[in-house]
Amino acid sequence: MPFKYAGMEETIINAVKEAVEGKDVAVAFSGGLDSGLMSAIAKKYAASVHLYTCGTNRSHDVTMAKDLSERLELPWTQAEISKRNVEGLIKEMISSTGTTDPFTISYELQLFCVCREAKEDIVITGQGADEYFMGCAKFVDQTDKDYEMQRKAAVERLLKVSIPCELAIAKHFGKELLYPYMSEEILSAVKELTEEELRPKDMDSRKSILRDIAEHLGYPYIASRVKKSSQYGSGTTDIIRQLAREKGMHYNEYIASLCDEMLSGHTKNRGSVINARVDSIVKVEAEKILQQLKLSPSEAVELFYKKIIEDGNIQFIEKPLKKD
Repeated sequence: MPFKYAGMEETIINAVKEAVEGKDVAVAFSGGLDSGLMSAIAKKYAASVHLYTCGTNRSHDVTMAKDLSERLELPWTQAEISKRNVEGLIKEMISSTGTTDPFTISYELQLFCVCREAKEDIVITGQGADEYFMGCAKFVDQTDKDYEMQRKAAVERLLKVSIPCELAIAKHFGKELLYPYMSEEILSAVKELTEEELRPKDMDSRKSILRDIAEHLGYPYIASRVKKSSQYGSGTTDIIRQLAREKGMHYNEYIASLCDEMLSGHTKNRGSVINARVDSIVKVEAEKILQQLKLSPSEAVELFYKKIIEDGNIQFIEKPLKKD
């Protein structure tokens, strides 16, 4: 019986082959399904493949990556992250990319460490697989309306927040970053799949198409990989939370203090904490402007509050929002 996803399998193989053929490449390697399948294919076509994993010594990702690298018989290096070096890494990332969003920092710090560690000029990543092959936990147990909203929001964040941050990271280290799972051919092939094929019915069926392809290619040990989100699998979030507690701060407040220090050139005395949910795209676009103005987000919010006090109202923002 013909393999159901033979067309997609061939498309993925060709995308990886085109990205790596004849080149010495580094892989941002978590030890999970996406990077594992990509690495197994890359091994057949690249001049050399070296796997790099960011994480603490006992983290889930480091354990999984070491095991899978041995199965694939590929060289592997840990880009160690710890309480000793994480603050310096975050500051360097903020300074070099302008990224200030705590959530973005938490999951992009792993790529930052890999690019910092990699000796190769070309780094390939499995980015995009979660968004296009439905790997995120938030896609499970949703109403049809919420599922569609989450799917679109995930792609929007990928394209407008994650990728620009990653390209800034690559530029900082003089690397070329390649995204096989986001090739035009793969994205075109994804559009031909039905929602029933892509949409996960439960946590175990996420990215089922990629799992089926890994199994068909002879990598059952890749198909069955269990993966945590990078910020948790690497141990990054736990370390940052520990440092924040030691300084008497919440997670976001601690990251904000580092942003203030790097973008304003000094550490302000921390005042009251404001917890506010802002659309991630709006936040990123606004903070690009703030960076140009050499203002931290904390300083911008303080100026906004001072303006409210000065005017005694918020008509200065109400007027532009009124519709005809």
